[in-house]
Amino acid sequence: MREAYHVELEQLAVKLAAMSLQVADAMELATKALLETDLSLAEQVISGDSKVDDARADCEEAAYALLALQAPVATDLRTVLAAIHAAESLERMGDLALHVAKAARRRHPEAVLPDDVKPYFTEMGKVAVKLARQAETVIKTKDVEAARTLEADDDQVDDIHKHLFTVIMDKNWPHGVAAAVDVTLLGRFYERFADHAVSVARRMVFVVTGRMPGYGSAEDL
Repeated sequence: MREAYHVELEQLAVKLAAMSLQVADAMELATKALLETDLSLAEQVISGDSKVDDARADCEEAAYALLALQAPVATDLRTVLAAIHAAESLERMGDLALHVAKAARRRHPEAVLPDDVKPYFTEMGKVAVKLARQAETVIKTKDVEAARTLEADDDQVDDIHKHLFTVIMDKNWPHGVAAAVDVTLLGRFYERFADHAVSVARRMVFVVTGRMPGYGSAEDL
């Protein structure tokens, strides 16, 4: 019975890791749709979002079944609780990729972004996708050191996001209010996507250490 129980725990981790790759792929495609004004890619992300929602429901159903039937304690209990929270964050990451894709579709056939801010979103997109793929590795390995690397990459997205405000607030901004609003919202989508990836990694650190990083020691993530 205990062996079967631990197999179910491992299967739960596999489901979460697969979700992380799903949202990484979604943000990669959404970013390409945004930068290249590609309607077909935007539609692909939009139509695929329900699969991410279904994956979250599947993870939560499995987690709640383990709570109800196995009454886990200690590390096993932390694993199940972390899975519930991580599934929520991953589903939200999928929603944020969806928002990017919808922005690309809404403005089509016009480009959403002025050419002079596209490099910022190219970089944010690369880092965001990297973070989601790193989260997948952390979910599978529960590697605390690997989890810590996400924080530094998340800082890159935060820095670009902050810089975008100086760009659109410049008195010489030539693209008008609508473009400034689009840039502001899209920057926020990427910043939140990255934050959620870090949250997933922190949940895995909690599984290993019993402590949530960011609340205490300077050695925390």
